[in-house]
Amino acid sequence: MSSSIQKPPWILQLGSRPQARLRLFCFPFAGGGSLVFRGWNQLLPPEVEVCPVLLPGREQRFFEPPFTCLTSLVETLAQVLSSDRPFVFFGHSMGAMVSFELARQLRREGRPLPSHLLLSGHRAPHLPATGRLLYRLPEAEFLEELRRLNGTPQAILNNLELMQVLTPTLRADFELVDTHRYQADLPLACPISVFGGLSDPRACEDRLTPWREHTQGRFSLQMFPGDHFFLQSAREPLLQAITAHLQPLL
Repeated sequence: MSSSIQKPPWILQLGSRPQARLRLFCFPFAGGGSLVFRGWNQLLPPEVEVCPVLLPGREQRFFEPPFTCLTSLVETLAQVLSSDRPFVFFGHSMGAMVSFELARQLRREGRPLPSHLLLSGHRAPHLPATGRLLYRLPEAEFLEELRRLNGTPQAILNNLELMQVLTPTLRADFELVDTHRYQADLPLACPISVFGGLSDPRACEDRLTPWREHTQGRFSLQMFPGDHFFLQSAREPLLQAITAHLQPLL
C-alpha cells in the first residue's frame, strides 16, 4: 500500500481522527454499503479510524457497474486502497472473502499486509459451497432467499419498484461470491479472528473453525447470538470483541 489514504469514492470518511494509530478498513456483505459501519467510530477506541470501503453499485457509487469477479475486485482494491499507518481488515460475509483475498493479493505484490484479519459470517475459503447459486435464482425464489437471510428490511423486500433497482447489485455481489474458486497458497502471516452467528446455517461453527488453516499466526473464533446478520443484532458485543483484538496494536 502507498503512503496516504485515498479519498472517496473508494473510502468513506466517517470523520477526522488525527490521533488514530490504526485504520480499520471495513468490507460489506452482499448488497451492503457503508451504513452498517456508521456509528462504529463512536464505539471503538479513538486511536482507531473506521474506513468503510464503498464498492461500485451502491450509495454514492450507485450508477457504477458492480464487480462480478472477486479476482478483478481485489486486484483493483490493491491499487486504490492505501494507508500511511498500520491497518486491519474487517469483512462480513462477502466482505470476509474480499478481505482475505485482498490480503493474499497484497502479499503477491510484495505490499504491506494488514496487522490482523477480522472475518465474519463466511465459511473457510477452501470449503465447498452448499446450496443453490443465489445469483441464478428466479426472481420469486431470489426474494424468498433474501427474506430467509434476514438482512434486508421487510419494507424494502415488499417494495417491488425499489427491489427492481437494488436487485442487479445484489445479484452481482452473489455472483462474485458464488463463482469464485479458491486457489491454495501458503497461510498468511497475520493473525485471523473469526466471528459467527449461533443461528447462522450458512456459516456454522464447524465451517468457521477451518479458517485456522489460513494463518501462521494466532487464530480465534467467537460466536454470537443471532443469525447471518448478527453484526447488526449483536453489534455492541461484536465491537467489544473487535476492540479486544485491536488493543494490542494501539
